[in-house]
This record gives sequence, structure tokens and C-alpha cells, in this order.
Amino acid sequence: MNSRDVVFPPDRHALYERHRYSPAVRSDDLLFVSGQVGSRADGSPEPDFEAQVRLAFANLEATLQAGGCGLDDIVDVTSFHTDPQSQFDTVLAVKNEVIPQAPYPNWTAIGVNWLAGFDFEIKVIARIPH
Repeated sequence: MNSRDVVFPPDRHALYERHRYSPAVRSDDLLFVSGQVGSRADGSPEPDFEAQVRLAFANLEATLQAGGCGLDDIVDVTSFHTDPQSQFDTVLAVKNEVIPQAPYPNWTAIGVNWLAGFDFEIKVIARIPH
């Protein structure tokens, strides 16, 4: 029988309540993290793109920590970009600071035309260390 429980990071409930979703779900030895965006405490987007990406990674890290994981536990990444061609260099620069060395998780980047007012979103699957 699989167990499943919801994980909430501290101080980010406005966004989850507004859009009615769980930030992460722990199931057995995996943590499935919903798309994290560069939202401020009130759920609104950070307007500066680089700052929005940095905040999305910070929100991702806080959600991972709430689930008992860290950035090194990420095995799968999917990122969403409203303008991949002009944004990707910024995203890669931040990613290289946050995840600076191998082994890197696998990564799929997808161009989209809408992210509820945001320009970047990152979702991951992480293994929960024992």
C-alpha cells in the first residue's frame, strides 16, 4: 500500500490557496514538487525576470526542505518558459549557481504561452534520503 501526504513549506500558503493545489506530495521514497514560481509572500509575481527565477529556485528549495530533501536529491526537472529564446541564458546562469556540479538531474524545458502571470516555473521529482 502506497502512502501519500502533502508537504507545505512555511510562508507560501497564499499562492496555494488561491490556485487550490498542493506544493508537494510525498509518496513512498519520492517527493513530487508542483511547479514553483517566483511568487512573493502574497502570491504575486516578482516583476524582474532574473529575480523571479531566483525566487522560484528559493521557493523550490524551501519546498524540498519541507519534504525532507535537498537540491542534491532532485532526479527529474521540468521547467516552463514564456519566452525560452530570450530567457534561457538567465535561467541557466541561475541554475548553474544553484546546482553547480554533477551529477545533474535530467531536465526538460518547455515553452508555453501562459503561466498565470509568471514567466518561469520549475517542477521536480526528488528522492527522499533515508
